Amino acid sequence: MLQLTQKLGSGEMLVQEVPLPQVGKNMVLVKTHYSLISAGTESSTVSAARKNLIQKAKERPQQVKQVIDTLKTVGPVQTYRAVKKKLDAYSPLGYSSAGEVIAVGEEVAGFEVGDKVACAGLGYANHAEIISVPVNLCVKLDPDANLKDASYNTLGAIALQGIRQADLRLGESCVVIGLGLLGQLTGLMLKASGVKTFGIDINPAVVEIAKQHSFDEAWSRNEPGLEALISDLTDGIGVDVVIITAATPSHDPVNFAGKILRKKGQTIIVGAVPTGFEREYYYKKELELKMSCSYGPGRYDLNYEEKGIDYPVAYVRWTENRNMQAFQYLLSSGKIDLDFLTTHEFSFQEAPAAYDLILNKTEPYLGITLKYDTDKRVENQKISTSNTPKTEKVNVAFIGAGSYAQGNLLPYLPDSIGRKGVLTNTGTTSKRVAEKFKFEFCTAKEEDVFDNKDINTVFIATRHDSHAEYVLKALKNQKHVFVEKPICLKEEELEEIKAVYTGKQQVMVGFNRRFSPLSEMIKKKLGEGAMSMIYRINAGNIPSNTWIQDMEIGGGRILGEVCHFIDYLTWMNGSNPTKVFASALPDPDGNNDTLNINITFENGSTGVVAYYANGAKSLPKEYIEVFKSGAVGVLDNFKKAQIYGGKKNKKKLLNQDKGQEVMVKRFIKSLETGEALIPFDQLIAVTNACFAVLESLKTGNAVAVKS
Repeated sequence: MLQLTQKLGSGEMLVQEVPLPQVGKNMVLVKTHYSLISAGTESSTVSAARKNLIQKAKERPQQVKQVIDTLKTVGPVQTYRAVKKKLDAYSPLGYSSAGEVIAVGEEVAGFEVGDKVACAGLGYANHAEIISVPVNLCVKLDPDANLKDASYNTLGAIALQGIRQADLRLGESCVVIGLGLLGQLTGLMLKASGVKTFGIDINPAVVEIAKQHSFDEAWSRNEPGLEALISDLTDGIGVDVVIITAATPSHDPVNFAGKILRKKGQTIIVGAVPTGFEREYYYKKELELKMSCSYGPGRYDLNYEEKGIDYPVAYVRWTENRNMQAFQYLLSSGKIDLDFLTTHEFSFQEAPAAYDLILNKTEPYLGITLKYDTDKRVENQKISTSNTPKTEKVNVAFIGAGSYAQGNLLPYLPDSIGRKGVLTNTGTTSKRVAEKFKFEFCTAKEEDVFDNKDINTVFIATRHDSHAEYVLKALKNQKHVFVEKPICLKEEELEEIKAVYTGKQQVMVGFNRRFSPLSEMIKKKLGEGAMSMIYRINAGNIPSNTWIQDMEIGGGRILGEVCHFIDYLTWMNGSNPTKVFASALPDPDGNNDTLNINITFENGSTGVVAYYANGAKSLPKEYIEVFKSGAVGVLDNFKKAQIYGGKKNKKKLLNQDKGQEVMVKRFIKSLETGEALIPFDQLIAVTNACFAVLESLKTGNAVAVKS
């Protein structure tokens, strides 16, 4: 299929062939008929991409600080890779569209193939021939719906949410500052509801359009005596609400709102403006300033947007999906008319020309739609990206290739192997990774990987909830597996993996820390055997609404990250864990992010994993002490190591090294020699120990680790 992409680094914009997106659980696959270019938001993104690196840095001081902090922690190589990944990625554009359902995912109700729909969401409703959209970001339309108008779906919901924040009543008055698409849509809906509507903008052309179509009155911001004009039209009271839909670094919209509002009036910010204001008017009139969050309740909520869990209508009357439905009703009933808003229509393949018009301002514009060739047959096929020879022993495919894989796995693949295929959730990532790392093809079909006889090794770097499924498919198709931690999220999944594993194929989990050169130095000096170990992790807080914290998707931090540290102690002493006892600080969200884990091992060793999410960011993340036979090994954040007792040994690295390079290269080597890099029983024991930690936290008792 074709999709519009742009590279953040160079600003290069292409309509290019990429694999179809995945249609996952609670998702709907849609063939696009029209998509809308949001000139304000998207032109800002495109303009920033076309600037040089110094200009980009000046516009993003916070991101520059993040780069500097990363540089201090992991060194220049990893920092460079992280930045290059961002700059070279094929970034999708667009977030508002309409089309026809061509497939539905698991657990989807209310949608069928052939339904007309309007779609929303950055990263979902892209400018692309085929899109995959969560059910709660998709609205079913009447069979005779005007799909060009319906493609305004996202902006309509944003405008409507701003109006709902204002809570205006029949006969009250509202000034809208900023008369671009959002402002015009806001005026149309306010006017249809019986509110007195006034519009203000610095552009006389959009002011004239507003007068003709969207507002009772509209003026240029430079209109003489504007404040007095508004006072007269409201009988000296002032307006009830000001909704700001402008995008500007100026404080004028917020300050002017304070001047024209009545006492106890409200300013609602929908657009991108600074919130600082002159105190006088807001203080004396006791004004309110409120922010409107995008499309409405549900936005940025993983349960709502990704899992499709709706809010009860009795408690949350207007969610983002219900806002979209309300907007589409206004269109289908004829209560608002958008014909005047669409000033330009381009064919999808001419999309770059549409953005040139916006950036160069060669002619006036408001709404710009992209029209797709709906007669074109779009096939789900793999796309060749380079030629790679088949090797005798190792031919690799990647399933999932996000930031971690691109920074810590893919760069370390040796040139001697065959690089066959890449499959990710989005076609843009698949295409870019396949090109950059010289894989033979990218695809959206699992069978192109699992049924391919040339591929004998699969790297799995997807979200945690899919790890077990892909491990099982790989093993059942006689392929070696490298899976990022954790290997699975459920005990029954682990049992199924054990049942399928025959020993003929290798299973490797991405426990990289045991391959760190400083770790190996300590183990070499101390040797295996009974020892006491402490592993302290200053983990930092991760919000509860992220996918990692979700037990169904990410498994939480114990399964998702603590497994690393249990594996490390297991490797260091050379025997498997047999018993764990865990205790955690009280956590209102139930995440158990700050905890101590006491572990007993087969050879009598003891270990403590001190995993803390409540520390200061300035403290280095990881610190390890290993006590054995009068000697102590200390490892400080994988940059410094020291042996105490007898002759002192010190070693310090210029850059942090957590062992990813050595791990990847040794894994490939192990496939060539046939010797497993980590014994399978050890992988099982570490995973069972993580399940035992969860059980111990639940019961308050020590728990034996399953063998």
